[in-house]
Amino acid sequence: MSVSPALQTPFSQRRRIIAALLVLVAALCFSAKAVLVKLAYRYGIDSISLLTLRMVFSLPFFIGIAIWAKNRALKEYRHIILSNQDWAYIFILGLSGYYLASMLDFMGLAYITAGLERLILFLYPTMVLGMNTLFFKKPVTRSQLIALALTYGGVILALMDRSQLGAGSNVPLGAVLIFFSGFAYAIYLVGSGQYIVRIGSLRYTCIAMIAASAGVILQHAIIYQLALFHYPVQVYVLSLIMAIFSTVLPTFMMSEAIRIIGAGNVAIIGSVGPVATIVLGYFLLGETFGLWQLMGTILVIIGVLRISLK
Repeated sequence: MSVSPALQTPFSQRRRIIAALLVLVAALCFSAKAVLVKLAYRYGIDSISLLTLRMVFSLPFFIGIAIWAKNRALKEYRHIILSNQDWAYIFILGLSGYYLASMLDFMGLAYITAGLERLILFLYPTMVLGMNTLFFKKPVTRSQLIALALTYGGVILALMDRSQLGAGSNVPLGAVLIFFSGFAYAIYLVGSGQYIVRIGSLRYTCIAMIAASAGVILQHAIIYQLALFHYPVQVYVLSLIMAIFSTVLPTFMMSEAIRIIGAGNVAIIGSVGPVATIVLGYFLLGETFGLWQLMGTILVIIGVLRISLK
């Protein structure tokens, strides 16, 4: 069937290739986050303090980009005024997607390997599917049910891998924490659609990240009185790398790529994430992985791709 010229992509092949490369780089950057967290834990920092440092280093970038995006929208007469209710909803979603999800993720990484963390987090599209079915009454197709069986079956296989049972680790607790991290992020995605359409992904992401940063910093102020400057210099280097290369840059790379090549193509290329984390964990952290985890990873990627492409 021929495609109408009006429906054809307005972007050149060169721009679409560049967008695909952006997704690949962003996926690798996101995958490196778990490895950077595990490396930082070796210097005795707790999960709340590490997350706070990540947000403190990220916050100036998001504030600056938010101001730039607002000024650009004003010049182009596209600035959307948000009501108090809109601000409240965006802040709640930001706290869910980047505060609660990140907190649970960092806590879970204290118990499981980086490779297994990325694999469980990769389940979030299945959670989005479940929420859309529950709250928006969208029917679940046979293909989606098969995808759900593949994804969760793959995680079960990975959890059976004896290579995950390191000394002193609590794999079940870590897996539960990471699962609910993905669940919190899925809530953010499901609730974000209307606002991304209204005010644009750039401005929306910045507001959500600013809200999350405020929540993290406030929590640390209450618990630890912002005592953040007594760690080895390696912790600050790792936190800065995490803020720039595993938070700010990949966030906007993904947003731009989705605009150019669509979410389906982004899902295909982004599926390199769990594999990349396993490889990075093997070389940088000395983590091991066995046949069960490898088989589980393949099943999860296949299942998530089936759902994402639909």
